[in-house]
Amino acid sequence: MPFGTWRLSFLDEASGDADWYGYEEVITNKPSTNLSITVWRAGDRGAETLATADFNTKFSAVRNADFIKERAVTLVMRELRRLAETRVITTLSTSTARPAPQPPGLGKLLPYTASVGRNLLARGREAAETKFKIGAPPWALFVGNGPPEDFDPRTAVLLKPDDDEIRADPFLFQHDGETYVFYEAYTPSNFKGRIAVGRLVDDRLETMGIALKAEHHLSYPFVFRHADGIFMIPETNQARRLEVWRCVEFPLRWELHATALEGQSSADSALFPFAGKWWLFTNLSEFHAYEDHCSELHVFEVDGPDLKWLKPHRNNPVVMGSTEARNGGRPFEHGGRLYRPSQRNEYGIYGYGLNIMEVEELDLDSYSERCIRTIKPDFAPGIIACHHMDASNGRYVIDAMFADQADLLR
Repeated sequence: MPFGTWRLSFLDEASGDADWYGYEEVITNKPSTNLSITVWRAGDRGAETLATADFNTKFSAVRNADFIKERAVTLVMRELRRLAETRVITTLSTSTARPAPQPPGLGKLLPYTASVGRNLLARGREAAETKFKIGAPPWALFVGNGPPEDFDPRTAVLLKPDDDEIRADPFLFQHDGETYVFYEAYTPSNFKGRIAVGRLVDDRLETMGIALKAEHHLSYPFVFRHADGIFMIPETNQARRLEVWRCVEFPLRWELHATALEGQSSADSALFPFAGKWWLFTNLSEFHAYEDHCSELHVFEVDGPDLKWLKPHRNNPVVMGSTEARNGGRPFEHGGRLYRPSQRNEYGIYGYGLNIMEVEELDLDSYSERCIRTIKPDFAPGIIACHHMDASNGRYVIDAMFADQADLLR
């Protein structure tokens, strides 16, 4: 065959009698589960890796395997499109031979079954709390001094919440010599997020009110200035479109300015100029069995905040895998280079950690990036996740989730 023989990694963990793909990662508590495509071509090259992605390990092996096999369709289709356009096989590396995986024995399956049972009970309790509005993930904001590329989160100070307000997805904004924080706000009794705003005074947040609310959930208020306008792109995936809002009276009055991606489910979008062009980075999710915004980064060239036209990247999704794909804050420039904060979803936890990705190539034909830094949830007592950061004028803000509400209010 001119383009070799392709093989998905999960086929190595199946036989005519059983499919045990996904069990080992759950049983051994691996932070992520790998999916890769290898290719064999004529000659002495051996197996080569064509594409690879890592996904947050689920609590159940069946769910873990089903989710990743579903994502494998997208990964294969992307590589087939690339091949159809270029007629060239471009591999990442030579695959390293590893021992053939073996089915899990009874000694592993019994503890695994007990673990799944405990998780199902915990999820049932969480579902009941959600239904009766008696609990919510306790996220909060920390603020500190330092540039976005090398700030030290251990120096951050907790912004004590007002009453029971829960805060996440913070963005800083400079206006008339003062620093404002726009963020997602909700309460333990109302999980529907709204966009709140406060003024940052030293290490305190003076709340000012609700900047934006809707019938559906809002989060990730990407706020930016362009020409004589102030704009915001909140996450509105439940509305099945991307929305750009323009400020008419700072900071609490906004009007809808433009929409795009009608009928699509986009999350955590960033719109910004770089190297003379405007770019839209967004996390799209198809309407599949496991709807998920953490696994695909899509890139578009656009005209600016008016969004009159969008040109999709040739190789969308340009990044696949829950450990790097989802945006985790405002992209920023340093020394002429572009950097993208991204979420690191691992250990079965949404928003476990945060990456700083250096974008090495960006145009409509190519995209590449590398992780230069990972921030883990170990910089303050009681936190178990951190998934978003922003920086402006020498200050940074980062969010973190506590193990429980008591740890947050202590």
